[in-house]
Parts: sequence; C-alpha cells; structure tokens
Amino acid sequence: MSIKRALISVSNKEGILPFAKQLEAAGVEIISTGGTSRVLQEGGVDVIGISDVTGFPEILDGRVKTLHPYIHSGLLAMRDNEKHQKQLEEHQIIPIDLVVVNLYPFKETIEKPDTPFEEAIENIDIGGPGMLRAAAKNHKHVTVVTDPADYDSILNDIKENGDTADGTKAGLAAKVFRHTASYDALVANYLTEHTGEQYPETFTVTYEKKQDLRYGENPHQQAAFYREPIGPMSSVANAIQLHGKELSYNNINDAEAALDIIKEFSMPAAVAVKHMNPCGVGIGDSITEAYEKAYDSDPVSIFGGITAFNREVDEQTAQQLKEIFLEIIIAPSFSQEALDVLTRKKNIRLLKIAMEEETPRERSQITSIHGGALIQDEDRLGFLDADIKVVTDRDPTENEWQDLKLAWKVVKHVKSNAILLAKDQQTIGVGAGQMNRVGSAEIAAAQAGEKAKGSAMGSDAFFPMKDTVEAAGEAGVSAIIQPGGSIRDEESIEKANELGIAMVFTGMRHFKH
Repeated sequence: MSIKRALISVSNKEGILPFAKQLEAAGVEIISTGGTSRVLQEGGVDVIGISDVTGFPEILDGRVKTLHPYIHSGLLAMRDNEKHQKQLEEHQIIPIDLVVVNLYPFKETIEKPDTPFEEAIENIDIGGPGMLRAAAKNHKHVTVVTDPADYDSILNDIKENGDTADGTKAGLAAKVFRHTASYDALVANYLTEHTGEQYPETFTVTYEKKQDLRYGENPHQQAAFYREPIGPMSSVANAIQLHGKELSYNNINDAEAALDIIKEFSMPAAVAVKHMNPCGVGIGDSITEAYEKAYDSDPVSIFGGITAFNREVDEQTAQQLKEIFLEIIIAPSFSQEALDVLTRKKNIRLLKIAMEEETPRERSQITSIHGGALIQDEDRLGFLDADIKVVTDRDPTENEWQDLKLAWKVVKHVKSNAILLAKDQQTIGVGAGQMNRVGSAEIAAAQAGEKAKGSAMGSDAFFPMKDTVEAAGEAGVSAIIQPGGSIRDEESIEKANELGIAMVFTGMRHFKH
C-alpha cells in the first residue's frame, strides 16, 4: 500500500501549505474544502474541490460539504475486503488514504468574553469529527492527522516507505479519538452550563497535558500534570514560572494549598505552607510585616516550605526570603530588585499568579476514588457568609474579633480535625488532621506556648463535648470561633462562660479531608 489520495480540511492553517506541497511532490492527489482549498491553490498546490468528488455543492453556509457517501465510503472501505472494493468500483468511489483535519475553533470561541451563544453554536464542528472518526476507525488502512506537530514525521514515512507504519497509524488514530473526545467534552460542558444542569446523568471532563513530572507523591509513582483547557488564570495550572527548577507533584499540591489560603485576604498577607497545611499566616500594613509574622508563626516548619503573597514581593521582603530554604514563592508580581535578589538562588521556584479572576465562575471540585469520583462545589464561603452569633455572656473585644476572623479564614484550610490559634494578626498554633478535636487543640496550644494567652481559637467543626473549651481555657485562649450545632453545645457554652471565654458560632462547617 502507498498513500495516493489525501483529504485536507483544516481550521488551523499552521504548516499546511509546505506539508501539502511535499505531499504533492510525493505524487499524492489532494482533495480540499473551502478556506483550506483557497490557501493551497493560492500557494500553487493543485487541489480537487470537495464538490468535484461528491457531485454536490457545499450548502447551508458550509454546514454541509463533506457529509457524503463518496467521502465516507472512501474513508471507511477496508482495502483487504473484496466486497468493499467491489462496491467502491461499482459506485466509482476512489479510496482516501490520508485525512488531515482539525476542527472549528470552539475552545477559542468560548474563551472570548461575552461570546454570543449563536456564535458558539456555529463553531461546533460536525463534518470534521465525522471524517476524523471514520478515518481513525479504519486506521488499518487510513492515516489520520489532526495535529500539525505530526506533519514532519508523516512526510518522512511517506518519502521513505510510501506510507506510514501500522504502529504509527494506530497511534495517530488513538490521538484523534482523544482529540474528538476532548472537543465533545468542551461542547457538552458548555451546553450543560448554559442550560443550568449541575449534576447531569454523565459527567465529562477533559484536561490538556501541561508537563510530565519526574515522579508522583513518591519516587515509585509515575505522574503528569494536566490543566483545564479553559481554566482559571488564578491557579497553579496557569502560573508563570519566572525562575527555578521544574515543579514536582508535591510542589503543585502545596502551591495550590498556599494559593487557596492567600486568596482569603484583602490586606497585605503572607502564607507559609508545608504538606498542604498552613504553618504560618500573617497580616500586616506591608508585605514585609506580613511575612515577618508568618515566619515568626513557626520558624521551624517554614523551612523547605511554600510561601504565598497577595502583593508584589519587593526587595526588602526578598532579602528576608533568601535567608532560608524555600521550595516556592508565589506572588502576583515581583519587583526587578526582588528578582535580582531571589534568582541568585538557583533552585528556588518563583511563580507569578493572578490573585483574582477577571470573570469568576463557580467550579466543581473532583476527588477520585477507586472506580469513581466525588464531585462537589468548591468551599468558597467565608466569614462574611457565616451566620455570626455571640453565644456567651461576654462579647469579643475589637482585637479578639480581628483574631477570630483570621482564625476562621485559615482553619478552613487545615486538615480536619482542625484547631488553629491566632493572636495579633498572625497564626501561633496549628493542630491538624487529628482523630479527635481535643487532640488538635492540645497540639495547637503546645505549639503556641506562652503566646496562647489571650489568643483566639478557630475550629473547623463543632465541639462534640466541652473538653476542647477546657483545653482552650488551660492554654489561656480568650475567644473561640466554631460552627456550633452539637447536641451538647450548651455544655461548651457554660464552660466558656465559666472560664470567661467569648465564643462565637458561625453556623458553617469547614471540614477538609
């Protein structure tokens, strides 16, 4: 077998003219459609129009041009099937050996802000996927191409052997089905969102590979990093890396955790994260003051961690950052002076990430389990969304309110069971991931030490018993914020009143597993 006839119809014209010229030079006859045909003819390539093959004009503004038996029979006919070959001869249909098609730019269309619905619909390709799928199904006999990156290798095969190898055909066919599946997923999700369905009978997602990773969570696990085709710019997936080594699997998880926390704040803030838990958070009048507080929260755990800022990193802050080993620094921008300081450290990763979305959207959180997935809304509710109630005899003071707000914003990002202590606009103790709540409280208090006196405690869920309030009192905590909702709330309230602790209920739980 050799490739004698090709059909070329592409929306992405990158590299198509030199590719077609070399096909022509190799003796391949070329069929083409619409805009592709014009580009090839203007470039000096002899082209057979699609209507010359079908005997039928392109109609309905180009909606119907390749949907014809003369095209699809030429794609689907099996060359080693005598019945198929006899039917082709009977109907004077010439087989098509090579299909070069990429699809209408649906993704690029809906990426544009305020794209009219009608315009999006017109950019749903019908004939293109049909030809790709037909050729890919019959890949034993037909070479199918949708990615311009494959043009050179295909030309080399044709020049050397007159055709592509069986393994190449199979690989290209698999690539085509991945491509059309991704394309259909984008269309399905767009229309599902348009109709307002949240959890349809099937849930289809698609991701594009960003990079292969050296390994996964551990060296014996293979891994890769994928991103949404139309994802949020305020994400690690769309970060601009300004300096440093390639991100690792654990780097990406930790960076995402740090980014989620820093987005909670409007005042200058700094966050330090280790193993996806905050080890230090500070708020200040400047980004330097915020970092000093975050560092002072836990100067041991921050070593080898990730830091995130919601303001530009300046030279003063950079001078302090360079004094310790950090894996990643995240910020909306870095001053040139800060870059000059930080890039002297060869391996540190500097990520520029937008802190806000131009057009915020509700997004789903997907957690894989064996044989399935759990899908839920992202936990984006915060202090302003809570049903705040003071349930004790004493109201918090103004300073306590500020620390309670900080504790509540951060504790939602700590692994459950979670207890967090805050004082003077910085975290001072974090108890994460314990099997009982009082255990987390004891860890947070032990970390805070003497600083716990006069601090505010935040809890991600209610107190099932009064023992956590007792632990808070022993540590010197003066105010508590928690969801409430336990059948034994009164016991906790009575204990808080007895100890002179102000306690606030939010009516909102923030489990994190």
